[in-house]
Amino acid sequence: MDAACVSLLPGVCEVLAASGSSLPDDTSLEKLLDWFTGLTEAGGSLLEACPCLLEFISTVVHNTASDPGVLSFTLRLTGLMAATEDGFKRLQERSVLNQVFHLQRWQDAGLWEDPCLRIGWIQGLRSMLQHPKALSFFVQSDFIDPLLQLQTDPSLFVASAANQMLAHILLFFQPASSLGCNGEDKKEEDDGRTHASAEYTAALTAISEYLKASLVPKKYTNLRQSLQILKLLALLLARAEPPLWEELLQTVANSLEELVTAGCSQLTLPLMDVILAAYSRSGADERALDQRVSRLLSSMLSVNKPADLIHAAAAFLRRGHHSDTVHTARAVRILLLPLHIVTGQTLLGADTTADEHQSSVMEQLECKSSCISVICVCLTNTPQITLTPSDVLPCPPQLIVTAVLSLLKICTGVSSSSTGCSKVCRNVIGSGKVQKCALEALTALNSSSGAKELMSEVFTVLMQYLNNPDSDPTVLHKSYQALAKWTSVSTDASVVTDQLRQDLVDVVKKRVCDMRWEVRDSTVEFLGHLAGVRVSEASGALLGVRCTVPLLKEALQDTESYVRASAICALAKTRTHSWQQGTALSQEETEIVSRLLEILSEDTEGFPRRAVVRYFISWFSSCSSSSSPSASSCSSASLLMQSVRSVLSRGSADLDWEVKVHTLELAELLLADVFSGHQGYGKRSGALPRPDGVVSDHTCAHAEGAESHLAGAVELGVISALLSGLVDCDRPVGLRACRLLVTLRDAVCPPAPGAAAVSCELPVWGWGREIRKTLGDEGGDGVSVCEALRSLGLDQRLDVLAQSSDHVHNSALSLLQDILTASAAHTHPDAQPGEEVIVDCY
Repeated sequence: MDAACVSLLPGVCEVLAASGSSLPDDTSLEKLLDWFTGLTEAGGSLLEACPCLLEFISTVVHNTASDPGVLSFTLRLTGLMAATEDGFKRLQERSVLNQVFHLQRWQDAGLWEDPCLRIGWIQGLRSMLQHPKALSFFVQSDFIDPLLQLQTDPSLFVASAANQMLAHILLFFQPASSLGCNGEDKKEEDDGRTHASAEYTAALTAISEYLKASLVPKKYTNLRQSLQILKLLALLLARAEPPLWEELLQTVANSLEELVTAGCSQLTLPLMDVILAAYSRSGADERALDQRVSRLLSSMLSVNKPADLIHAAAAFLRRGHHSDTVHTARAVRILLLPLHIVTGQTLLGADTTADEHQSSVMEQLECKSSCISVICVCLTNTPQITLTPSDVLPCPPQLIVTAVLSLLKICTGVSSSSTGCSKVCRNVIGSGKVQKCALEALTALNSSSGAKELMSEVFTVLMQYLNNPDSDPTVLHKSYQALAKWTSVSTDASVVTDQLRQDLVDVVKKRVCDMRWEVRDSTVEFLGHLAGVRVSEASGALLGVRCTVPLLKEALQDTESYVRASAICALAKTRTHSWQQGTALSQEETEIVSRLLEILSEDTEGFPRRAVVRYFISWFSSCSSSSSPSASSCSSASLLMQSVRSVLSRGSADLDWEVKVHTLELAELLLADVFSGHQGYGKRSGALPRPDGVVSDHTCAHAEGAESHLAGAVELGVISALLSGLVDCDRPVGLRACRLLVTLRDAVCPPAPGAAAVSCELPVWGWGREIRKTLGDEGGDGVSVCEALRSLGLDQRLDVLAQSSDHVHNSALSLLQDILTASAAHTHPDAQPGEEVIVDCY
């Protein structure tokens, strides 16, 4: 431990023992405990390093007027100190543990009513229970019953902590023979746990009896206790090893069956969690238990309440137990039944499950609120259903897609399902929740078996949604997502008819001018997605560049910054293929570049400016990755290299730190390209032509050495951008710039004397002045690049920047100083009238 901290700690303990009201902030005690925990986990002994803590604990626990927060802190600190056997022994010798955790003392003092103290008591014991001696102390002190009572504490935090504590006791101390090898000290650990077997048996017996007696609630109006026990059981059964797993299941099996039979809807999902946790762990060696768990599962998949039945089926299906074809088939049919009823599609055929639950599910669907809820659960699980083995499905996956399409039509009021379901259909008409779930399901079903045959119908339905004036922005967004996803299904462009193409052009032109910015943004994103997908002939044929680019160009003028940013990203996607192929730029695209530079200089919002820099990063990366650039690509690259100078200059001076970081990303790409082939930088397959007057030929650039490389970087404005970033007030900017400058220095400055002649102009004010001040050169407009890189103390800067921005203020020393400072201000409030005491507590 730091000597300065050791010297301050007694004073801090004195302050805390006196009062907790003078702490610098509400989380000071948590931070102090975090520090102590870190020291303990690192192998240190708090008792040896901080002997003043024993006196502090004794003082606090004997003062019932202490602040409850300080009392809770003291309980947790004591448990932490007793987490090792040596620490436990020393605290026991001084009777500290009996004083601190003596429950009756806190109850008699009236302090137990404060949940802060109760949770401190639980967490302190939890920290201590890391070895057999602590378990013996816990059991012999009769703490099990109070802990069980805290399961239903009015405070949810206390109840949850008690729940976790019970799980810790049973799992951490479970018999060693049931555990796998966990490390080199396994034998010593096993021996220690064996000594605590009697206490563990006592704890297990008490907890098991509690679970058995309390799992089934006496009155179903108060279910908190059952909910807590089910959470505990799910955790235990998922992690316990035999024989603990077997014993727990045998103990609660009858109660679980009683709960299943009772059909309490509030317990359906937590009950399924318990059953599935047991089901996942049961196996051939436990035939009787395995059959009992299987019966429980079968009962849950046969309950009479439709909503409970459907939630249980969904919970089972999500676990992916496809090897159990019997239960999987039943769950699938249960989840398809509501769609079967609403849409009129024959999803179940003559299956008996449909007859068994048809009337009860129909009744549920006739109530609007329950109808929407049930339908959404079924829709959410349709993609999972289509992934089940074919011999489990009651119908082809293609028919499930058809049912989802039918439901989407019903939602708009365009069609109705089979006779007798009109009331159910009315419940889903206009339901945005059902539409969103159905569209999400449709999007995920694009790769289902037989999906390609339905593309025409899918496009028709989605176009209806995109044209529907009543569609809300989220529904439109999901419609675009579904359309984009489905266009990637087929490589056959013939599925895109002229009528579909024209309809989509019309709807996109309408939606890109929608009054709602969210709709405009979704439309622009969709255009970018289509432009960026090249794997599908269908997607390429859906909307051509001639339609897309003018719309995106217009969107650059949008009043909403999100839309402008999305338009810029979409434009980059439209150009990526052309950049890679070396296609010459058109006049329209040259105008777009000018507009992007204007946005970078003039836009008042950060999102579009960030998008502009990313546009040039994408452009540069695409050109550089071209394996065989043609002559026309030089024209494209020439405009790019002329533009990046402006991007670097404007981006590095931006007020938005993310814009500056993106600018440094571009600078990094430029550096790698400028020094392509130079020792110290990785080789790149392609390189862009240098700006006029810097390097006329890429082959010559290799021969001219470090001096010409460095001169090229200066000419492009890369060095200025890096130096500007180095002294930036935002740490991510400074850190990235410093790393790049270190890389540059190590690559070219020490071994290349010729490079010393290359200089860089510095601005008179701002970062230029700060750089000159650091170099001790207040005059002159420029500096030698290598001299600057060697003199700026980059390694020391990098060490500081690599630490978190608050590494100084977040130190333990700073925390202790803050507590003392706040105490002084509290003790002498009039010492400095009107002067605020500012602390830097993290």
